[in-house]
Amino acid sequence: MSDQPPFGFGLPDRDPERSGGSGGSGGGTPGDPFGLGALFGGAGFGGPGGGSPEDLLGKMPLFAELQKLMTWSGGPVNWDLARQGAISQLAPGHQPTSEAERAAVAEALRLADLWLDEATELPSGMDRGLAWSRVEWVEQTLPAWGALIDPLAERVVSAMTSALPAEAAQMAGPLAGVMGQMGGVMFGAQVGQALGKLADEVLTSTDVGLPLGPAGAGVLVPQNVAAFGAGLDRPEDEVRLFLALREAAHQRLFAHVPWLRQQLTDAVHAYARGIHVDRDAIQRGLDEAMSGMEGGVDPSDPESIQRLLGSGLLEPEETPEQHMALRRLETLLALIEGWVDSVVSAAAAPRLPGHGALAETMRRRRASGGPAEQTFATLVGLELRPRRLRDASTVWGAMAQQHGTGARDRLWSHPDLLPTSDDLDEPLDFVARQGGSDEFAELTGDLTDQPDTGAGTEPDAGEADGDDPRS
Repeated sequence: MSDQPPFGFGLPDRDPERSGGSGGSGGGTPGDPFGLGALFGGAGFGGPGGGSPEDLLGKMPLFAELQKLMTWSGGPVNWDLARQGAISQLAPGHQPTSEAERAAVAEALRLADLWLDEATELPSGMDRGLAWSRVEWVEQTLPAWGALIDPLAERVVSAMTSALPAEAAQMAGPLAGVMGQMGGVMFGAQVGQALGKLADEVLTSTDVGLPLGPAGAGVLVPQNVAAFGAGLDRPEDEVRLFLALREAAHQRLFAHVPWLRQQLTDAVHAYARGIHVDRDAIQRGLDEAMSGMEGGVDPSDPESIQRLLGSGLLEPEETPEQHMALRRLETLLALIEGWVDSVVSAAAAPRLPGHGALAETMRRRRASGGPAEQTFATLVGLELRPRRLRDASTVWGAMAQQHGTGARDRLWSHPDLLPTSDDLDEPLDFVARQGGSDEFAELTGDLTDQPDTGAGTEPDAGEADGDDPRS
């Protein structure tokens, strides 16, 4: 699991190398675990030029504008602010898409879909190809992000509120009202920063492993595609076609495996439901923190309360249920990416001279922390480790070689047929067991005829057994 907890949870000095704010969208800085220092211009509640939060709201130009957003009632994240923050972050380098780029993307996606017909039994999942600017990517994917992030933010707020002992809550009285009002703004600012950074890098609508765009739409981001291909010494149209193959492959999978999208979302939400702060531990640590803190805690001094919040008392511990959900999510994302790698390689290797170099660039991008890893590290504390992707790719490649592409693709016909995290530890053993099993023969069939049997299913209890593959 990532050292960077969701929405700024955790000890501020957990990783000194990252505590200075590297990573952009992560948690707070030392002494400022919830990122409020940045929102208040770095002055701090009790610092020079500070004063009460209400005074700051009236005096600072930023908060004169943000005050208009304080009446947000659309959920735990202020998505108006998130959108504005992301777009303002993108404004300096924003490039609108041209007619020529839109035509080139549509043609690349059309050709990619034709090539994939020979590499997989899954039919096309696209009815149109779109070229988005970075700003369009933010605007068009906000609904999907809202469905994913709102339950997380809501649970974080609930855990924080319920866990604080009555004594501490009373001491925090001067800030309690403003903290409640600022919740949506705080999360909106953090999510906006994360999405703005992500929009600088994403290549397609499925680059983070989830379908974020409209149903049936294949999407490329031409400005980022050009940056990806810079220095590769490959023709621009070849780079575009390679990425179009990846997007078209993702679209086929999500269009014709109806339970997959829901299981990904369920895994994230299962993690959110498990967020819990031990109230007894907080009560025990409260006395120690107050007695050991220089000057103690003065209810009339917001800065001393801020030091208390920065002491790590509100850090949640990962529960077994969260551990299970994270393993399931990591495994699903790895299986998706591994399958895409496999079918794209089959379609591109005979046709694209630079396929090997492009695939290697994609692997290095993941290893150095691609958009998927960064996004999920920010949102749910998950790192999508390259080792899992290699193991998943081994499963899909060996399945096609030993049992054929039809048998490989029919593993997606039911969630119980997919490899578990433990199976990925020995991928070739898993492949050797397929093809002759009664369960495989009973459950496989035409993917397009399968009911939505997996939607809402919780991970099997067995997922929690065995060694942690992330260790």
